[in-house]
Amino acid sequence: MSLASWRGTRFGVAWGEVTGAVGDTVTVLPIVVAVAALTDLSLGRLLLGFALFQVVWGLYYGYPISVEPMKALAALVIAGGLSGGEYVAAGLLAGVTLLLVGTTGTLDRLAPYVGEPVVRGIQVGVALVLLRTGVTTGLGAPRLAALSVVVALAAVALGYRNAAALAVLAMGGVVAAGAAGTVTPRLPTPVLLDPSTLVVSRNAVGATLGQLAMTVGNAAVATALLVDEYFDADTSPDDLSTSMGVMNLLAMPLGAMPMCHGSGGVAGKYAFGARTATSNLVLGGCYLLLAVVAVDLVAAFPMAVLGVVLVLVAVELGRAGADTEDPLLTGAIGVLALLTNVGVAFLAGLVGYHALARLR
Repeated sequence: MSLASWRGTRFGVAWGEVTGAVGDTVTVLPIVVAVAALTDLSLGRLLLGFALFQVVWGLYYGYPISVEPMKALAALVIAGGLSGGEYVAAGLLAGVTLLLVGTTGTLDRLAPYVGEPVVRGIQVGVALVLLRTGVTTGLGAPRLAALSVVVALAAVALGYRNAAALAVLAMGGVVAAGAAGTVTPRLPTPVLLDPSTLVVSRNAVGATLGQLAMTVGNAAVATALLVDEYFDADTSPDDLSTSMGVMNLLAMPLGAMPMCHGSGGVAGKYAFGARTATSNLVLGGCYLLLAVVAVDLVAAFPMAVLGVVLVLVAVELGRAGADTEDPLLTGAIGVLALLTNVGVAFLAGLVGYHALARLR
């Protein structure tokens, strides 16, 4: 079935579309709140970007596609490995690259050169960076962090392991609401990017390379395979690369954060019951509602709770990275990313992967 004939036929009304929307928030909200709390980016504008593109890509593709943060870049800016100017520059560099690769139809030819252990290694490295930051942040208020751990363990015990971070985030939201006192609803307004704030450094370029390794493997190739399996959708990795490039080049100049598609978000939506693009419309509305009340809450959000959230996100990302065909190479790349940066780890991992392939 062609993409053109498939679009427009997959909008349904069912409770699964509402519950399915939750599946794409499991890692999105924790990371977005962390970026807003630990940088000078506005949570309202970040959420507004997710609201817009959930709706745009749901309508465009016609099935419950995911819209997620670019996790490698987010982890680095959360951990202080990227400045705000480098973060935005890296997002724009990733957008340009993905658009060029997608529109020229070269992603399918490039993907085999980025071996699976390299992608998994970058995932492990990002997880380790987040883990270190989360532990350090959580130790600032041990009692509140311990309470957050209890909430997470309760979610796991009840069979909701994938939603543990979301449960802790909700607890932090309740604490923040109490600390903030009054919450004044207001719609965030986009702001045009000042080009003078961009920092195109070696650090930003290296971070972009690491992110692109994850994006090619998870957000393009794996997602294309998954939507074909779940929804019989004729969507190629190059289609997804093009839409990610367009998304970032439009969103970043207006105060949003680097975003991508992702197989994890698609799987999460499907597992929670989403079968049509209606879930994207529902989730877009939820993000818009959160954006209206987000400004006051993020200022009062407890950092210790945020630290536990980051640890939980790191554990899930690390679990995905550990599912590899070459544990030694993947582990080495992950540790190198922690000790140096993801750009160095990506390049070293790429060389190591092809050298080992020749030896074998």
